[in-house]
Amino acid sequence: MPLYRDEAIVLRTQKLGEADRIVTLLTRGRGRVRGVARGVRKTSSRIGARLEPFSHVDVQLYEGRSLDTVTQVESIANHGAELSSDYPRWTAGTAMLETAERLTPEEREPAVQQYVLLVSGLRSLVADDHEPTLILDSFLLRSLAIAGWSPSFDDCARCGAPGPHRAFSIPTGGVVCPACRPPGSAAPSAPTIALLGALLSGDWPLADGSEPREQREASGLVAAFLQWHLERGLRSLPLVDRR
Repeated sequence: MPLYRDEAIVLRTQKLGEADRIVTLLTRGRGRVRGVARGVRKTSSRIGARLEPFSHVDVQLYEGRSLDTVTQVESIANHGAELSSDYPRWTAGTAMLETAERLTPEEREPAVQQYVLLVSGLRSLVADDHEPTLILDSFLLRSLAIAGWSPSFDDCARCGAPGPHRAFSIPTGGVVCPACRPPGSAAPSAPTIALLGALLSGDWPLADGSEPREQREASGLVAAFLQWHLERGLRSLPLVDRR
């Protein structure tokens, strides 16, 4: 069995037997992989604490047919310890981990952009650079864009007519002009549309200066857009603390 080493973020863990765990990792070079970490639930384990969700690790594994086997783990950053004392940041981070797993459906399929985005998003949460919900919504929009579902917040998503436009259609893929507007389209405020564009592009001065009402409206649209493309919502998203 080939041995390999990679950087990774721990997305999820599951109990296996009496002392083992199955660890789901998003790695830099190999995308999402699952590995068995043997004996990590024993109190004598030296690596168990390094394989918790949010952990940024340097990990060595043997490649198996369905599950790899974890052999060594070195900690790069323990984000879980930093986030666990702050409920808004913890729940936002949990939604980010679940999104990263859902948007990398094929195991061992390289997903470097998703990995880099997740590392950057978690670091921003730990540093408390911005409101947790703004970081989360920006992460969700950018993750969808990497997956090939980038929404349009300027030109019409159907015909390309230059904006700004006020109607927003989730099935169409963003804002739509009056001629293309389908029934049931949302009509968010102009500042909300601007905020969504800022979150996608990384215009943090504009995003940080937005009003709470605009942030809540933007979050609702982002959640609906994500659910449309994933075909079902995230289990962790309803738990996010919307201030």
